[in-house]
Amino acid sequence: MSNKNISREEIRAMRLSYGQSGIGELDNDPFVAFADWLRQARDNPHIVEANAMVLSTLDSDLSITTRTVLLKDISLGGFTFFTNYSSRKAHAIDANPQVSLLFPWYAMERQISITGLAEKVSADESVSYFATRPWSSQIGAWASHQSAPLTSREELDLRFQGASEKWPEGTSVPCPPHWGGYRVTPLAIEFWQGRHSRMHDRLRYERAKNGLDWELNRYYP
Repeated sequence: MSNKNISREEIRAMRLSYGQSGIGELDNDPFVAFADWLRQARDNPHIVEANAMVLSTLDSDLSITTRTVLLKDISLGGFTFFTNYSSRKAHAIDANPQVSLLFPWYAMERQISITGLAEKVSADESVSYFATRPWSSQIGAWASHQSAPLTSREELDLRFQGASEKWPEGTSVPCPPHWGGYRVTPLAIEFWQGRHSRMHDRLRYERAKNGLDWELNRYYP
């Protein structure tokens, strides 16, 4: 394998021309519009995990971190994901609940970006969802000190083995007290569709002044 750095010419040659189709009409309710696009992404054979979203948070030292998490619910006016409450992302949300979400559906030349406020869901909701997870994922939640330093892979494997022996497959695994969900209540939701000549479509839902209704506006690309 060559160690030569990739040149800027090689990088710039990766440029692609986007398709001709743009965004037509979107529903007045951004959650209805989102559900429609999510189903289209799910049904596209080139999209891997349509519900994968990039979550960006602001740490207490004002550094920005991003990672991919999975959307698990759209209800009660928000987008829900689950994680370890001792993780870096959880500490960041505790310090600053302002977050952004990005659904990058590259194969469809489209994306949805969301800005909003994250807050923990109820313990009952976390327990209810945890019970639906595969056994191995439940055991993994007990085995991992997410975001903490790890001395070796063997250490993690031993913790997984220990948890699996405590709760063998087929038994009921309790929801860890350090694990649960966050719901992101959106303040703005932007639908982006790539178009030819970089004349992309950007339609953005923004909260009205009354904090209840939505205003839908089109922006320059």
